[in-house]
Amino acid sequence: MALLTVAHLSGAEEGKTTVRDVSFIQQPFEKIAIAGETGAGKTSLLKMIGGLMQPASGQVFLNDEPVKGPDEQLIPGHKKIAYLSQHFELRNNYHVHELMEMANLLEEAAAKKIYSICRVDHLLNRRTNELSGGEKQRIVLAKLLSTAPDLLLLDEPFSNLDMLHKQQMKSVLQDVGEEMKITSLLVSHDALDILSWADTVFFMRHGTIVQKGSPEELYNQPADAYCAALLGAYNLIDTSAIPSLHKKNKEGKKLFCRPEQLRLTDVHSSEIKGTVKKILYWGSYYSLDILVNGQLVFLQVPHHSLHIGQQTGLEFVSDNPWYL
Repeated sequence: MALLTVAHLSGAEEGKTTVRDVSFIQQPFEKIAIAGETGAGKTSLLKMIGGLMQPASGQVFLNDEPVKGPDEQLIPGHKKIAYLSQHFELRNNYHVHELMEMANLLEEAAAKKIYSICRVDHLLNRRTNELSGGEKQRIVLAKLLSTAPDLLLLDEPFSNLDMLHKQQMKSVLQDVGEEMKITSLLVSHDALDILSWADTVFFMRHGTIVQKGSPEELYNQPADAYCAALLGAYNLIDTSAIPSLHKKNKEGKKLFCRPEQLRLTDVHSSEIKGTVKKILYWGSYYSLDILVNGQLVFLQVPHHSLHIGQQTGLEFVSDNPWYL
């Protein structure tokens, strides 16, 4: 039985339609990530699922029971759905342990385990005005988990964090999934937030789901250029001057490839040749722009011995070419 069922859900904010006829199911313990451009309807969808925004039409079911919107009950929200907003807040002038005790519905041992997983057990005697933004967010997450929710909704949980706290929060969410086996739905626009975390990814645009599948499927086989861009840099290569690739291109489309699906080869023996136009160093890799038959191709390599203006060969290394 599905834990969450979203059936033909539509909604509007400030008179503007933000979600249009969205339907999907989520199985117990499944981790779903939703990506899309700003204004795609991601947060509105999350709020309707959590009972915090009234749908214009459609229905949400948790464990086959309808989730009521704010127009249908006095206090918005569902007691078995935890919603971590990107605009999280903590009450001022409280000790952390006081806030935790107000919310906690678990036995002491279970609550302590959550505090440990969320890396906040050492913060319990601090006051809320003595905490960093990352610490506050982990405390809000621990507070939500201590209410024993069936579903955890995460709205851009990394957007307001510096790099250190972002990595820490990612580690916390990974441990929450593995150790607590909680069903989670995460909204983000950053590919690095999604690919290593999600079981299933949805792409949204103009309020609708335009593609869904595993992270690997959507990374390597996007439906169009919009979907391709949501998970990082890519190339679209005209294969007309590359016989080995062009013969597989049955519909005259362009070859889609990620930067790591190209590698440097000897210029004298390579079928694909180009001129180096730009080299940038990023620490763990170099990015290179190479002009091939009038089109600029972007790739990433761990090391190289090239210089700008030099001729080089290229090779496409995927066994399963994808065309857009």
